[in-house]
Amino acid sequence: MPVRTSRSTLSPLTTDLYQLTMAYGYWKRGVAEHDAAFHLTFRECPFGGQFAVTAGLETAIEYLENLSFGDEDLRYLGSLGGADGKPLFDIEFLDYLRELQFACDVDAIPEGVISFAHEPLVRVVGPLLQGQLIETALLNAVNFQTLIATKAARLVLAADGDDVLEFGLRRAQGFDGGLSASRAAFIGGCSATSNVLAGQRFGIPVKGTHAHSWVMTFESELESFRSYAEAMPNNAVFLVDTFDTREGVRKAIEVGLEMRSRGHEMIGIRLDSGDLGRLSKEARKSLDAAGFPNAAIVASNDLDEFEILKLKRDGARIDTWGVGTRLATAYDQPALGGVYKLAAIRSDAQQPWRMKVKLSDDPIKVSNPGRLQVRRFGDSRGFLGDVIFDIDIGMPSDGLAATGVGDGYRYDSNSGYSDLLAPVFRKGERVSEPAPIEQLQRRAKGQLAALPDSTVCIERASPYVVSYEQRLHDRKMQLIASAEKVSL
Repeated sequence: MPVRTSRSTLSPLTTDLYQLTMAYGYWKRGVAEHDAAFHLTFRECPFGGQFAVTAGLETAIEYLENLSFGDEDLRYLGSLGGADGKPLFDIEFLDYLRELQFACDVDAIPEGVISFAHEPLVRVVGPLLQGQLIETALLNAVNFQTLIATKAARLVLAADGDDVLEFGLRRAQGFDGGLSASRAAFIGGCSATSNVLAGQRFGIPVKGTHAHSWVMTFESELESFRSYAEAMPNNAVFLVDTFDTREGVRKAIEVGLEMRSRGHEMIGIRLDSGDLGRLSKEARKSLDAAGFPNAAIVASNDLDEFEILKLKRDGARIDTWGVGTRLATAYDQPALGGVYKLAAIRSDAQQPWRMKVKLSDDPIKVSNPGRLQVRRFGDSRGFLGDVIFDIDIGMPSDGLAATGVGDGYRYDSNSGYSDLLAPVFRKGERVSEPAPIEQLQRRAKGQLAALPDSTVCIERASPYVVSYEQRLHDRKMQLIASAEKVSL
């Protein structure tokens, strides 16, 4: 099925007002068409881990492909006023926006590829006004979906081969948040979603049976199970904890035997409360003794990767994990903290780039200058290290040591490598094809398998080596020193 996203929010007004006020300022100043380079990055890997699963690019691409200002958009902008009561924007500027056509070059790390702090996920090069205008939408799409895809990957790693289902729509931040979360969770490794719209839009498998309200509708739990089995004999997973879990398991077995006599098979049971470890062990014994060794035990109830790890270490007999709130809302870290910074500017293509760096008393917030790329080195053992470099400087081929974001990495020129940022747009025209979402999930799984075990472990993970190419590092230090002198 085609990869599609919701068009309900694909408006050029999906932005912060200050992007438009800066765009207006650039236009008034006569620099709107100057060339500029921006990078979208994040400063720390989420959830206390040491990796992120890149996602959200296709949503961002669809926004860029539809970037145009219609009459309704311009009428609204024309109605905005300043502090003096006069229009915020000149009519000539609104006419400029009416004729605006996206013309930037965009390169990005593909969805499903593992990324790390400080690495550019997206590079935008083109007219200054356009590069500025798209900042908020790109951050919105990439920040949230990368966060959710990473959380999903951590859950799948903790489940260690068990299925993880995404059940978060009812707790997600709005319809759009729920849809984006379902998409990103599947890229990160979830096997299915409860979100039917996500199933339709993206081709994600959908799963679900019944809730406690179904059981409570009938005069008895046994009648509810029988009624569900009659209605959906090919989808019979019984929620057994509405009243008494042990009795619920016994009644599910009774109905399962009745189903079997009619040529159908009970798929399993679901536990949604109580001591999931103890109850799952007891349920497994009962199911096996009754002749249902293949009946799955599904567990839900505010699960996250740490609870899953604990339950598995304690020997829980759970086959499938349903995760809702703590996945779809990124419960323990609700934002990735991605940023979008200007890195270089020039008046036209005949002029040299002027490097830009944003300073901060906090070193982690100092931006990187230039037009950046990420080169990933690896061999048959997996990934060895990444080096951030400027495409205008290039990478030495003699294996010189790169200056580390952390401890540094001496790359071997004989090692295999790949450059991660791939062309997406050239002069505003898309040059890449959308990948099926199943391919994105396979890519993420393969990438995680290629990382050191110490990097992907859930607890006390070790950092992966990401470095700056030496000359890029030196130039950054020079720019910092020069800027500090100017500020004195």
